[in-house]
Amino acid sequence: MTRNTVRAWTLVHKWTSLICTAFLLMLCLTGLPLVFHDEIDGALNHEPKIVAAPGQRLSTLDEVLDTALRARPGEVGLFMSFDIDRPVVNVTSGPRPDASETQMHFAPVDQTTGKIIAPSGAAGGVMDVILRIHKDMFLGLPGLLFLGFMGLLFTAAIVSGLVVYPPFMRKLDFGTVRASRSTRLKWLDYHNLLGVVTAAWVIVVGLTGVINTLSEPIIQVWKANELAAMTAPYKGKPAPPHLSSIGEAVATAQAAAPGMRVRFVAFPGGSFSSNHHYAVFMQGETPATERLLTPALIDAETGQLTAMRRMPWYAQALLLSQPLHFGDYGGLPLKILWALLDVVTIVVLVTGLYLWLSKRRGGEAS
Repeated sequence: MTRNTVRAWTLVHKWTSLICTAFLLMLCLTGLPLVFHDEIDGALNHEPKIVAAPGQRLSTLDEVLDTALRARPGEVGLFMSFDIDRPVVNVTSGPRPDASETQMHFAPVDQTTGKIIAPSGAAGGVMDVILRIHKDMFLGLPGLLFLGFMGLLFTAAIVSGLVVYPPFMRKLDFGTVRASRSTRLKWLDYHNLLGVVTAAWVIVVGLTGVINTLSEPIIQVWKANELAAMTAPYKGKPAPPHLSSIGEAVATAQAAAPGMRVRFVAFPGGSFSSNHHYAVFMQGETPATERLLTPALIDAETGQLTAMRRMPWYAQALLLSQPLHFGDYGGLPLKILWALLDVVTIVVLVTGLYLWLSKRRGGEAS
C-alpha cells in the first residue's frame, strides 16, 4: 500500500469518525440500559404474577374483545397482541379503523378473570424516553434517517481504521501498547487495539442499527407491494357490515400454520390489513424463527383464509436486525457481552476524541 493510499484512508477514518462521534456516544450511552430493558422492567415492576390453574377456563378472544370495547364506548378494535409468559391479551382500540397512534387506547385483559388490568412496565416512562432518544431523538423519520447516516459513517470509520492499522503497526507486534511512552501515544495504542478487537461486533451492531432506522420505509414498501398483492382481489369492495369472530379467525390462521403461534392481529380497516380482512401475524416457536413473521389474511365476513405469504427478504432482514442490535437472542449472558462491548466502544470513541483534541492543542502550541 502506497503512502498516498494510507494517507487517503487515514483522512477517511479521521473525518468519518469526527462527524459521527457525538451521536455514536449518545447511541452507545442510551443503548446500554436498553440492552437490559426486560431485566430493568422486571426489577421495577411488582405486579402479581398471572398464572392459569390447570383446567381453568380462560376468556375467549371474542370475550376479551367485548370486555375491552365495553370499557371504550364508540371505539373499534385495531390490534390484538398476546403476552408470551402469561394469559393476557392486549387490545388496542380507537375511534375509527384508521385512527392515529395518539388516538389509540391500550387495554390488557386478564384471561383468567376476564378483567382489564393495568399495563405492565412501571419503568416504561424512563425507558421509553431513552428508547425514543436512541431511536430517532424525538424527530420521527428525519431523526431515524439521520442516525442511520451516522451509522454508515461509523461503519466507514471502522473499515478505514482496519485498513490503516497494519501499516501503522508495521514496525510493532500486533496489540503492542507503548505504556512507557507519552500519555497520548499510550492512548493511541489503546484506541487502535480496542477498535480492531471490537471491529466485527461494531460493524454488526452498526449495520443492524442502520437497517432498523429504515423500518418505516421497509414497512411501507411491504404494504405497497406484498400486502397490496394479497388483498388485490378485494380492492374496491365495501367493508363488511358485521365482522366474523376474532377467535375463529385466529383459529383458522393457526390451523393453516401448524407449529406457529400468533404474535398479533390487525383488524379490518387498518394499515396492516384491508377493509375486508383480519391480518393474523404468525411467528415461529424456536429462537431462530420466533422473530420471523408470516401474515395470514382472514376474510372478516366469511372467516375463510384468503392468503398466507412469508415476509419478503428485506422485511425479514429488519425483523432479524431488531433483536440482534440489542443482543436479544441468547438471554442474559449474551446481553452482558453486548454491554461489555458497548462500554469498550465508548472507550474507543472517547479516546478518539481525546487524541484529536490533544493533537489540535499540540499543533496550536507549536
